[in-house]
Amino acid sequence: MEKSDPLYRRILLKISGEILSGREGGSFSPDILEYIVQEIEKVHKIGVEVAVVVGGGNIIRGVNSERMGLDRISADFMGMLGTIINSIALKSVFKKHNISAEIFSAIPVGAIVNPHDAHRAVETMENGKVVIFSGGTGNPYFSTDSSAALRAIEIKADVLLKGTKVDGVYTADPVKNPDAKKFDELTYDEMVIQNLKVMDMTAATLCRDNGMKVIVFNLLQEDSVYRVVSGERIGTLIKG
Repeated sequence: MEKSDPLYRRILLKISGEILSGREGGSFSPDILEYIVQEIEKVHKIGVEVAVVVGGGNIIRGVNSERMGLDRISADFMGMLGTIINSIALKSVFKKHNISAEIFSAIPVGAIVNPHDAHRAVETMENGKVVIFSGGTGNPYFSTDSSAALRAIEIKADVLLKGTKVDGVYTADPVKNPDAKKFDELTYDEMVIQNLKVMDMTAATLCRDNGMKVIVFNLLQEDSVYRVVSGERIGTLIKG
């Protein structure tokens, strides 16, 4: 991996909670946590300011509340607390790599993490620390994608990186349909018209109306974050 000047100087990386489970399932895969921190470390070392939003789907998903016998609001708040648990786990691994990280939460949790403050988060990034946003938006009925879009806009990120298990956006699920075609680039309107399940409408509208570019890529491909930040065209770019 050759060193190159980054195209993007400030990024927000959105990670699904499911990725943290790894192949073995369960709440956390120590190997995946280690891998994610190593991938972020590669861009942090070249001066990229990094913020992270991590989901809570490895612990609980609010949209599955009915199956669990819970009302949606309770389940959503449980999911938001799950993102705080995931953020604490990530911060612990960052510490092992001698990378300072600070957690900001939309839900007050006392001395464990910092209350959400976009201006302070930006200052924290400018001082060389990784920022981890947790607690969603602090409100039920909003997905982690919406939270990631909101935080990316608040911190004036150059791009929102959506790290997934697939290498971009396809016309259909490539696992179920081998004839599915990958998009190299999309507009938000095209995404909506074609009913592509990339992110929810709230997140898409926030990004479109505020000129926030999104790149969907396979986080589990080694060096993928570095390659995206360096300007290599991988994954799917959504803009316009």
